[in-house]
Amino acid sequence: MMRGERPSPAEVAALNTYLVTVADHGLNASTFAARVVASTRAGLVSAELAGISALKGPLHGGAPGPVIEMLDAIGEPGNARAWLEAALDRGERLMGFGHRIYRVRDPRADALKGALRRLGADSARLTLAEAVEQAALAILRERKPNRPLETNVEFYTALLLEALGFPPDAFTCVFAMGRTIGWLGHAHEQIAGGRLIRPQSVYVGPRPKQAA
Repeated sequence: MMRGERPSPAEVAALNTYLVTVADHGLNASTFAARVVASTRAGLVSAELAGISALKGPLHGGAPGPVIEMLDAIGEPGNARAWLEAALDRGERLMGFGHRIYRVRDPRADALKGALRRLGADSARLTLAEAVEQAALAILRERKPNRPLETNVEFYTALLLEALGFPPDAFTCVFAMGRTIGWLGHAHEQIAGGRLIRPQSVYVGPRPKQAA
C-alpha cells in the first residue's frame, strides 16, 4: 500500500517476524497503561488507546528512528568509533543500546538481524550497522565497565523496517501494529480477573500543621 506494489514473500516473512517479535514484552509502560484502563471496565478500545498514548512517548516507543539518524550521520564504518565517542563526550545516549530489563544482549535483536539477512537487505548498510554495533559495544564497555549495556531490539528494528520501505516517522506506528495483540491479551486477562488496579501511594510533602 505504501509503495503501490505487492510485497515479495521474503518481505512478508520479514514483517511477520518483526510483528511477532514485538507482540508482547511483559509489563512495559504501554501494556501497564492498557491494563490499568482495562481494569476500570472502560472497554477494549479505551485500553488500546491508553497503550497507544503511552507508546507515543519517545522514552518508550521512539528509539528506532534515531538509530537511522545515527547510521546516516556516521556514514562509513571507519567513522564509527570517532563519531560514537564524540556523541558520548557530548553527553548523548547511543540509540539502540542498553535496556531497562536486559543486562545481556536483547534476544530479540538476533531474531531481527536474522530476518534482515534472509530478506537480502543492502549489504553495505548491514556492514555499516555491524561496524557501529561493534564499536559502540567496545566503547560502552570501556567507559561504563560496571554497567552492562548491550544491543537492544531497536537497533536491528530500525534496519529491518528501513529495508521494508517504512520511513522512520512510521516506525512507532508499525511497532504499535504488533503490540496491539499483546495489549489485547493483557486487557482480556485483566478484565477476566475483575480487579481494579489501584496502587497505594505514600505522601512525602510537608507535614500539615496541627489543627486548632
